[in-house]
Parts: sequence; structure tokens; C-alpha cells
Amino acid sequence: MGFSPILANVSKHIALTPEETDLFTSIIHYKKVKRRQYVLEEGEVNNRLTFVTSGCLRSYAVDKNGGEHVLQFAPAGWWIVDMRSLLNQEPARLNIDAIEESEIFFIYKKDMDDLREKVPAFERFGRIIAEKAMATYQHRQVDNMILNAMERYTNFCQLYPSLIVSLPQKQVASYIGVTPEFLSKMLNTVVMK
Repeated sequence: MGFSPILANVSKHIALTPEETDLFTSIIHYKKVKRRQYVLEEGEVNNRLTFVTSGCLRSYAVDKNGGEHVLQFAPAGWWIVDMRSLLNQEPARLNIDAIEESEIFFIYKKDMDDLREKVPAFERFGRIIAEKAMATYQHRQVDNMILNAMERYTNFCQLYPSLIVSLPQKQVASYIGVTPEFLSKMLNTVVMK
């Protein structure tokens, strides 16, 4: 697998010289991840940034009753991380696993920190990615407070158009904050109209 997917993602935000590109690609690691295989488990310290090249990962928390609450899906071309664990080097509260067979690139935090020292443009890249993530999460929080379930579902479809047909309804329901039964009933009502 070549580095073109991750380089295309980076080049949307910063320009790199050939030497900087070589330095960046030298710290990238590749891994195949099987369905349901963890990239990060709650309690571990998140020490790497993960970029999905194919397949799909998700981050989620598990409540005291064993219920899963999906925070993010990461299809091809998306980054995924437990940001608080990564920044503070504390145990993760999130799990990150593959919902289908996937391929990922990952970069260890230490290597990325070193790269930012050598290539200041990566400070800008990190800031842009963090700002976009914050805006997305903030928007989602507001949606969860003021939108009804159907409106949240519509937003999900717009955010993840490639996933709507491939994800189990249980995963979608968890993301929009309803039970799978409620989602099924809601969608059946819409189809009948």
C-alpha cells in the first residue's frame, strides 16, 4: 500500500517539500485490522494517531450496563483517536475497533511530536485537524440537545453517506442516541408515508 491516501489528506491543509514528505512517510506504520479487532481499548494509553485507508473504525464508550455509545465512525480518509488520552497520556475512556476489515496507518505520538519540531507545518496541520474535530463535536452536541431523532438521523446520513447502507442499524442507533427498535420503527414510519 502506498502513502497516497494519507498524503492527500495532509496536502489538503499544508504543503510539504519532497524532503518533508520523506521525513513524514518514514514515521508512518501500516496495519491490517480484522473486524472487531481493537486499535485501542478503554484503560490503555492512546499513544498514536490513526488514519483509516480502507474499511471503517469506530470509537465508543461502554456504560455501566454494557451499553455502547458511539462517538465517531472513521471511514477511509478519516483520522480517529482518543484525544484526551493522547494529549494527557492517561488511560483511554474510549474503545476504538474495526467494524469491518480495515487497513490503517498510524503514527506514534512521540514520532509526531518530533516531526512537529523538524517540520513546523505539522503544527498547523495538527491545529487544523483539531479545530475541525472540535467544531464537529460541538455541532453534534448541539444537535443532540435540540434536534429530534429523525433530524439527527438525517445529519448522520449527510456526515457519513458512504456508511448508511453498510452499517448495522444498531451502530447507527447508538450514534444518534436511540434504541435500535426505535430507529427501525422511525424508519418504517417514514417509508410508509
